[in-house]
Amino acid sequence: MRLLTLPTADAVAAKSAQLLAGLLSDALARRGVAHIALTGGTSAGAVYERLAPLLDSWDDVHLWWGDERCVEPDHDAANFSIALATLIEPAGIRPARIHRMRGELGAAAGAAAYALELDEHLGPGEGGMPVLDVVDLGLGPDGHVASLFPHHAALEIADATTAGIEDAPKPPPQRITLTLPVLRAARSCVIHTTGDSKREAITLLRAEPDPATPASLLRRDRLTVIADAAAAGGGA
Repeated sequence: MRLLTLPTADAVAAKSAQLLAGLLSDALARRGVAHIALTGGTSAGAVYERLAPLLDSWDDVHLWWGDERCVEPDHDAANFSIALATLIEPAGIRPARIHRMRGELGAAAGAAAYALELDEHLGPGEGGMPVLDVVDLGLGPDGHVASLFPHHAALEIADATTAGIEDAPKPPPQRITLTLPVLRAARSCVIHTTGDSKREAITLLRAEPDPATPASLLRRDRLTVIADAAAAGGGA
Protein backbone atom coordinates (compact mmCIF):
# COMPACT_ATOMS: atom_id res chain seq x y z
CA MET A 1 0.00 0.00 0.00
CA ARG A 2 1.19 3.46 -0.85
CA LEU A 3 0.02 6.37 1.33
CA LEU A 4 0.49 9.87 -0.06
CA THR A 5 -0.04 12.70 2.40
CA LEU A 6 -0.72 16.19 1.06
CA PRO A 7 -1.30 19.43 2.95
CA THR A 8 -4.83 20.34 1.81
CA ALA A 9 -8.02 18.89 0.39
CA ASP A 10 -7.42 20.78 -2.86
CA ALA A 11 -4.00 19.16 -3.16
CA VAL A 12 -5.55 15.74 -2.56
CA ALA A 13 -8.10 16.34 -5.34
CA ALA A 14 -5.43 17.49 -7.77
CA LYS A 15 -3.09 14.58 -7.02
CA SER A 16 -5.92 12.05 -7.21
CA ALA A 17 -6.98 13.37 -10.60
CA GLN A 18 -3.39 13.18 -11.88
CA LEU A 19 -3.00 9.61 -10.64
CA LEU A 20 -6.30 8.47 -12.14
CA ALA A 21 -5.42 10.10 -15.46
CA GLY A 22 -2.07 8.33 -15.47
CA LEU A 23 -3.64 4.94 -14.76
CA LEU A 24 -6.22 5.45 -17.51
CA SER A 25 -3.56 6.57 -19.97
CA ASP A 26 -1.50 3.50 -19.18
CA ALA A 27 -4.49 1.21 -19.72
CA LEU A 28 -5.25 2.89 -23.04
CA ALA A 29 -1.65 2.52 -24.17
CA ARG A 30 -1.51 -1.15 -23.17
CA ARG A 31 -4.94 -2.40 -24.20
CA GLY A 32 -6.57 0.34 -26.27
CA VAL A 33 -9.44 0.65 -23.80
CA ALA A 34 -9.78 1.63 -20.15
CA HIS A 35 -12.39 0.76 -17.52
CA ILE A 36 -12.74 2.85 -14.36
CA ALA A 37 -15.24 2.53 -11.51
CA LEU A 38 -16.21 5.88 -10.02
CA THR A 39 -17.25 6.80 -6.51
CA GLY A 40 -19.46 9.37 -4.84
CA GLY A 41 -19.20 11.31 -1.63
CA THR A 42 -17.96 14.74 -0.74
CA SER A 43 -14.55 14.54 -2.38
CA ALA A 44 -15.52 12.90 -5.67
CA GLY A 45 -16.71 16.01 -7.48
CA ALA A 46 -13.53 17.91 -6.70
CA VAL A 47 -11.47 15.06 -8.13
CA TYR A 48 -13.56 14.54 -11.24
CA GLU A 49 -13.73 18.19 -12.27
CA ARG A 50 -9.93 18.16 -12.28
CA LEU A 51 -9.79 14.81 -14.05
CA ALA A 52 -12.05 15.75 -16.99
CA PRO A 53 -9.47 17.85 -18.90
CA LEU A 54 -6.48 15.61 -18.20
CA LEU A 55 -7.11 13.09 -21.00
CA ASP A 56 -6.82 14.18 -24.63
CA SER A 57 -9.67 11.82 -25.50
CA TRP A 58 -12.25 9.93 -23.45
CA ASP A 59 -13.51 7.98 -26.47
CA ASP A 60 -12.18 4.62 -25.28
CA VAL A 61 -12.77 5.03 -21.55
CA HIS A 62 -15.69 3.16 -20.00
CA LEU A 63 -17.22 4.52 -16.80
CA TRP A 64 -18.52 2.14 -14.15
CA TRP A 65 -19.52 2.74 -10.54
CA GLY A 66 -18.38 1.11 -7.32
CA ASP A 67 -21.74 1.65 -5.68
CA GLU A 68 -24.95 3.61 -5.95
CA ARG A 69 -27.82 4.64 -3.74
CA CYS A 70 -31.26 3.39 -4.76
CA VAL A 71 -32.54 6.75 -5.91
CA GLU A 72 -33.33 8.28 -9.28
CA PRO A 73 -30.21 9.17 -11.32
CA ASP A 74 -30.90 12.91 -11.08
CA HIS A 75 -31.28 12.80 -7.29
CA ASP A 76 -28.77 14.92 -5.39
CA ALA A 77 -27.70 11.81 -3.44
CA ALA A 78 -26.95 9.75 -6.57
CA ASN A 79 -23.29 9.07 -7.24
CA PHE A 80 -24.14 9.23 -10.94
CA SER A 81 -25.34 12.83 -10.63
CA ILE A 82 -21.98 13.90 -9.20
CA ALA A 83 -20.08 12.33 -12.09
CA LEU A 84 -22.54 13.71 -14.65
CA ALA A 85 -21.96 17.30 -13.59
CA THR A 86 -18.23 17.14 -12.97
CA LEU A 87 -16.88 14.58 -15.46
CA ILE A 88 -19.33 13.19 -18.01
CA GLU A 89 -20.67 16.47 -19.36
CA PRO A 90 -17.38 18.44 -19.21
CA ALA A 91 -15.46 15.61 -20.91
CA GLY A 92 -18.21 14.87 -23.42
CA ILE A 93 -18.24 11.15 -22.65
CA ARG A 94 -20.53 9.24 -24.98
CA PRO A 95 -23.55 7.38 -23.56
CA ALA A 96 -22.27 4.05 -24.92
CA ARG A 97 -19.28 4.36 -22.56
CA ILE A 98 -21.38 5.07 -19.46
CA HIS A 99 -22.46 2.08 -17.38
CA ARG A 100 -24.41 3.47 -14.48
CA MET A 101 -25.97 1.43 -11.70
CA ARG A 102 -29.73 1.77 -12.03
CA GLY A 103 -30.61 2.54 -8.46
CA GLU A 104 -34.19 3.32 -9.42
CA LEU A 105 -34.73 -0.43 -9.97
CA GLY A 106 -34.16 -1.17 -6.30
CA ALA A 107 -31.31 -3.01 -4.63
CA ALA A 108 -31.85 -6.58 -5.82
CA ALA A 109 -32.99 -5.86 -9.37
CA GLY A 110 -30.39 -3.12 -9.84
CA ALA A 111 -27.58 -5.41 -8.66
CA ALA A 112 -28.73 -8.20 -10.96
CA ALA A 113 -28.88 -5.87 -13.97
CA TYR A 114 -25.40 -4.55 -13.25
CA ALA A 115 -23.95 -8.03 -12.94
CA LEU A 116 -25.26 -8.81 -16.43
CA GLU A 117 -23.75 -5.61 -17.82
CA LEU A 118 -20.36 -6.32 -16.26
CA ASP A 119 -20.41 -9.81 -17.75
CA GLU A 120 -21.40 -8.50 -21.17
CA HIS A 121 -18.61 -5.93 -21.39
CA LEU A 122 -15.80 -7.38 -19.25
CA GLY A 123 -16.58 -11.05 -18.75
CA PRO A 124 -14.80 -13.24 -16.22
CA GLY A 125 -11.14 -12.47 -15.63
CA GLU A 126 -8.99 -12.93 -12.56
CA GLY A 127 -10.58 -15.45 -10.22
CA GLY A 128 -13.70 -15.41 -12.38
CA MET A 129 -14.26 -11.71 -11.68
CA PRO A 130 -14.35 -8.84 -14.20
CA VAL A 131 -11.11 -6.86 -14.17
CA LEU A 132 -11.41 -3.09 -14.00
CA ASP A 133 -8.30 -1.04 -14.69
CA VAL A 134 -8.89 1.23 -11.74
CA VAL A 135 -11.44 1.54 -8.97
CA ASP A 136 -11.72 4.99 -7.43
CA LEU A 137 -13.00 4.94 -3.85
CA GLY A 138 -13.84 7.21 -0.98
CA LEU A 139 -13.38 6.16 2.62
CA GLY A 140 -16.03 6.34 5.32
CA PRO A 141 -15.18 7.25 8.91
CA ASP A 142 -16.11 3.65 9.76
CA GLY A 143 -13.67 2.32 7.15
CA HIS A 144 -16.29 1.35 4.59
CA VAL A 145 -15.58 1.49 0.86
CA ALA A 146 -18.20 1.43 -1.91
CA SER A 147 -21.27 0.19 0.02
CA LEU A 148 -19.38 -2.51 1.88
CA PHE A 149 -19.87 -1.77 5.55
CA PRO A 150 -18.16 -3.16 8.68
CA HIS A 151 -19.10 -6.77 9.44
CA HIS A 152 -21.87 -6.68 6.81
CA ALA A 153 -22.88 -9.99 5.25
CA ALA A 154 -22.02 -8.58 1.80
CA LEU A 155 -18.34 -8.73 2.75
CA GLU A 156 -18.57 -12.51 2.69
CA ILE A 157 -19.80 -12.75 -0.91
CA ALA A 158 -17.21 -14.68 -2.90
CA ASP A 159 -18.98 -15.76 -6.09
CA ALA A 160 -20.96 -12.72 -7.28
CA THR A 161 -19.89 -9.42 -8.81
CA THR A 162 -22.59 -7.23 -7.30
CA ALA A 163 -24.75 -7.11 -4.20
CA GLY A 164 -28.05 -5.46 -3.40
CA ILE A 165 -27.90 -3.90 0.05
CA GLU A 166 -31.21 -3.49 1.87
CA ASP A 167 -29.91 -2.49 5.30
CA ALA A 168 -27.00 -0.07 4.94
CA PRO A 169 -26.21 1.49 8.33
CA LYS A 170 -26.39 4.99 6.84
CA PRO A 171 -29.19 6.43 4.72
CA PRO A 172 -30.48 5.48 2.31
CA PRO A 173 -30.50 1.83 3.41
CA GLN A 174 -31.03 0.47 -0.11
CA ARG A 175 -27.88 0.43 -2.26
CA ILE A 176 -26.09 -1.44 -5.02
CA THR A 177 -22.40 -2.25 -4.69
CA LEU A 178 -19.57 -4.09 -6.36
CA THR A 179 -18.43 -6.97 -4.20
CA LEU A 180 -15.06 -7.29 -2.50
CA PRO A 181 -13.76 -9.86 -5.04
CA VAL A 182 -14.33 -7.34 -7.86
CA LEU A 183 -12.52 -4.59 -5.96
CA ARG A 184 -9.65 -6.97 -5.25
CA ALA A 185 -9.46 -8.07 -8.90
CA ALA A 186 -8.98 -4.49 -10.17
CA ARG A 187 -5.55 -3.66 -11.50
CA SER A 188 -5.42 -0.58 -9.26
CA CYS A 189 -7.47 0.91 -6.43
CA VAL A 190 -7.25 4.54 -5.39
CA ILE A 191 -8.72 5.91 -2.17
CA HIS A 192 -8.85 9.67 -1.70
CA THR A 193 -10.02 11.10 1.59
CA THR A 194 -9.75 14.23 3.70
CA GLY A 195 -10.54 15.51 7.18
CA ASP A 196 -9.72 14.44 10.70
CA SER A 197 -12.92 12.34 10.87
CA LYS A 198 -11.09 9.84 8.61
CA ARG A 199 -7.96 9.57 10.74
CA GLU A 200 -9.00 6.46 12.65
CA ALA A 201 -10.17 4.77 9.44
CA ILE A 202 -6.75 5.29 7.85
CA THR A 203 -5.03 3.96 10.96
CA LEU A 204 -7.19 0.83 10.87
CA LEU A 205 -6.78 0.50 7.10
CA ARG A 206 -3.03 0.24 7.62
CA ALA A 207 -3.39 -2.39 10.36
CA GLU A 208 -4.15 -6.07 9.87
CA PRO A 209 -7.01 -6.97 7.51
CA ASP A 210 -10.24 -6.99 9.49
CA PRO A 211 -13.93 -7.11 8.45
CA ALA A 212 -14.47 -4.32 10.98
CA THR A 213 -12.62 -2.09 8.49
CA PRO A 214 -13.64 -3.14 4.97
CA ALA A 215 -10.98 -0.95 3.35
CA SER A 216 -8.33 -3.07 5.03
CA LEU A 217 -9.49 -6.05 2.95
CA LEU A 218 -8.42 -4.50 -0.36
CA ARG A 219 -5.28 -5.80 -2.08
CA ARG A 220 -2.53 -3.64 -0.64
CA ASP A 221 -0.10 -4.25 -3.47
CA ARG A 222 -2.59 -2.54 -5.80
CA LEU A 223 -3.77 0.24 -3.45
CA THR A 224 -2.85 3.90 -3.27
CA VAL A 225 -4.33 6.09 -0.52
CA ILE A 226 -4.20 9.87 -0.97
CA ALA A 227 -5.07 11.87 2.14
CA ASP A 228 -4.63 15.31 3.55
CA ALA A 229 -2.60 15.90 6.71
CA ALA A 230 -5.72 15.98 8.87
CA ALA A 231 -6.83 12.53 7.73
CA ALA A 232 -3.36 10.99 7.77
CA GLY A 233 -2.44 12.38 11.17
CA GLY A 234 0.24 14.64 9.84
CA GLY A 235 2.12 12.13 7.71
CA ALA A 236 3.16 8.53 7.21
